[in-house]
Amino acid sequence: MTGFWRGEEEEVIRRKLTATVWEPWHVELLNRAAQSLGAPVQPVHLKIDTGMGRLGVSLENLSAICDALKHSSHVSLEGISTHFASAEVLDAPENTRQIEKFEKAVRIVREQGLSPVMRHMDNTGAIFAQSETWNEMVRPGLALYGYVLPHIKNGKPSNGNPLALRPVLSWKSRIISLQAVAARQALGYSGTYVTKASAKIAVLPVGYADGYNRALSNRGRVIVRGNYAPIVGTISMDLTLVDVTAVPGVEVGDEVLLIGSSGEARVDAPELARHCGTVPYEILCGISKRVPRLHLP
Repeated sequence: MTGFWRGEEEEVIRRKLTATVWEPWHVELLNRAAQSLGAPVQPVHLKIDTGMGRLGVSLENLSAICDALKHSSHVSLEGISTHFASAEVLDAPENTRQIEKFEKAVRIVREQGLSPVMRHMDNTGAIFAQSETWNEMVRPGLALYGYVLPHIKNGKPSNGNPLALRPVLSWKSRIISLQAVAARQALGYSGTYVTKASAKIAVLPVGYADGYNRALSNRGRVIVRGNYAPIVGTISMDLTLVDVTAVPGVEVGDEVLLIGSSGEARVDAPELARHCGTVPYEILCGISKRVPRLHLP
């Protein structure tokens, strides 16, 4: 989706990847590599910049890469794509402009004698907002986790989840220690939380090195035995403190939900994102590689 570096073109072919291209040299390198390796014709997808201002070829420079594609014996244009800048804003005028530019790009490419069989421009927000732009392919991202951001119209959020998607990811930890703490006890680095009364504090073996955002300090919550338990003190690199005073029967080894639901209690990625001043994408992508993954059927 983000192209490849010079020198990676042979690896792209060996791994049978379909590369995204937007520069003539992308095509030229792939073509030479495929010829030298005796590989079959390589499919590529052409990225058009219709207003995102990130990756892709502009309409003004489109003819040059079309020429490169037409003169490449071992590269074939399979798809053409772009990306919305404001997909969740239903009445954003830039959406209409991007659709028009993309349609014009498709016409130019076809007039150049190229025949892409796939057109795609929709991320999760656009999939649910404007079915007329589905074309032959869409690119769900956040929806694969079971989330959809609220759509905005006339400056107000609307229902952005008509299919009632459910989150598929839970993030779990366990209590490794329980401490009885007196009133007026400072907790964690810099003592950012001070107990108002005697409390029972649980220690969790998870911290910002795992992607549990430090901005959740003194404002986030977890679920223990179906009950909410607030985060207290500053989240450390490897440890987090939560107040489990109100959780009956809590014990060392109890499961803790950082993201997930238990009964009526629920903590999800959008809630964490609101506390951190970010978006659910960053919360989910930020879970670090050192957190074990378990895939369930």
